[in-house]
Amino acid sequence: MGTMAARWAKRRHKLVPYVFIAPNVVLFTAFSFLPLLYAVYISFFDWSLIGDAEWLGVGNYTRLMRDPLFWRALVNTLLYALATVPTGMAIGLALALALNRKLPGRTFIRSIYFLPVVVSAVATGTIAAWLFNDNYGVINSILVRLGGSRVAWLSTPQWALPSIAIATLWVRSGFNMVVYLAALQSIPRIYYEAARIDGASATRQFLHVTLPLLGPATFLLLVLDIIHSFQVFDLIYVMTGGGPGFSTTMVVQYIYKSAFVTSEMGYASAMGVALYVLILAFTIVQWRASRQKENVL
Repeated sequence: MGTMAARWAKRRHKLVPYVFIAPNVVLFTAFSFLPLLYAVYISFFDWSLIGDAEWLGVGNYTRLMRDPLFWRALVNTLLYALATVPTGMAIGLALALALNRKLPGRTFIRSIYFLPVVVSAVATGTIAAWLFNDNYGVINSILVRLGGSRVAWLSTPQWALPSIAIATLWVRSGFNMVVYLAALQSIPRIYYEAARIDGASATRQFLHVTLPLLGPATFLLLVLDIIHSFQVFDLIYVMTGGGPGFSTTMVVQYIYKSAFVTSEMGYASAMGVALYVLILAFTIVQWRASRQKENVL
């Protein structure tokens, strides 16, 4: 009897973690995994939400490879990622280093920088659109008062994408700052004390102690920021709607237009699958590169 009770207690102890993760598994399966499988299924059909779906096989993927608008949207997405990801991470690290010190009102300053992260993206997009407005925007008003001329931020292709990138940096830098700040505060002080005893300057401490120990946080932010840049929608939808022309249309905007404007659900699903594979491939490559770097160190 005692042996059976011990076995049951052991099994129950093993089951406890699964009980806690079960709700998340159910939600993930219902709202992420199953819709993904359905999107893969729909990508092989021509379906306009009305009527029966027509089997196309790989027709949507063949069209995808030959669609110049898709490649233009992909180039826009890559340019947007290149403009926002490394810069946003650098700004977040700089803010974290500055706010990791004892400063008056440090908590309040941190909250101010993190505020755009918790505010709705539609609200931040509306504020950014007002700031960059060609006629009555705050930025143009400041430029005019300083003796400059107005800039057509959101109505010309050469300035629309940089405007969105600046607005994104405003939002994402606060998130990067918080992650880096948590990583900085988890570094044991003994490493810095040992470096000072060895005569290392502040610059060498940063290069040889801080940066290597921030590797996991940097990898996390790199993956999250890349995924965010590839999935950006609401900020661009509010600020430019993908225009002027096609200059700020990202892959997600093109998927949205194909699905809900031109009612090409099959083609939109094919683009969604392609975007998923692209993000997954990048994450795997970055993860392996990070693992190899850790093994070398």
